[in-house]
Amino acid sequence: MNDAPADIRFFPSPDGDLAYLDTGSGDPVVLLHAGYVDHRFWYRQVPALAAGYRVIVPDVRGHGFSANASEPFRWADDLAALLRHLDAGPAVVVGVSMGGVIATDTVLEHPELVRAVVTCGAVTGDFRYTDPWHTRLQAEYARTLGAGDIEGWLDAFVRVVAGEHRTLDAVDPEIPRRLRELALHTISKHTPDEPDRLVRVTDSWSRVPKIDVPVLTVNGGLEPADLLAAAERLAREVPDGRAEVVEGVGHYPNLEKPDEFNALLLGFLRGL
Repeated sequence: MNDAPADIRFFPSPDGDLAYLDTGSGDPVVLLHAGYVDHRFWYRQVPALAAGYRVIVPDVRGHGFSANASEPFRWADDLAALLRHLDAGPAVVVGVSMGGVIATDTVLEHPELVRAVVTCGAVTGDFRYTDPWHTRLQAEYARTLGAGDIEGWLDAFVRVVAGEHRTLDAVDPEIPRRLRELALHTISKHTPDEPDRLVRVTDSWSRVPKIDVPVLTVNGGLEPADLLAAAERLAREVPDGRAEVVEGVGHYPNLEKPDEFNALLLGFLRGL
């Protein structure tokens, strides 16, 4: 794509080109971004990791510079195809929010390609937020998108940075600014009447105990109690799991407290 950054490469999947960054050298680490953004979400992690690892950062199908879906697809299958194309498995797979779900989907569906898993702001695809704040926010997403109110949708989207118990005034303004920019780029690739072709991986909780690689969950302490409890459950039900909490932040600890997040991630990697 003509507007893609110069360092982006493309994997020719059967349903269009998928964009990815591939930098550094060493054992492979995959970084999977949150929903509606792209590989640039990881700008506070890539330099720290690339000093010692091969860092692969895809744009998930329908996001960033990757092709939209024209037929049914699964996130895990796209990632598996990319890792095979790059001869980069087994890799440590790290994901935030949507990316965290992709990480657990991939270890469940393609275990031979995954060396370890780190999830943040997510557990498995079976988890659903049930707290009233998230329920209202998701309704606002649907209302604004349905009305074609992109600015209204972006306003709602960045509220997740602060979460229920803070306002955006408490957050580094660079974070919501950048997230708005990335989300606008992705949402502009789609139309309100576009069918959702994603096929979700289901029945994940029953298979979690079979995950035989190390799992680290990292979540902001301001996340809802049901997510934190689900992360603890995930870490408890796998044979080799650990749950960590970054206090004072919400859904994106990698952006709000990058030094602390990077230290946890690098410590986990060095222990493998």
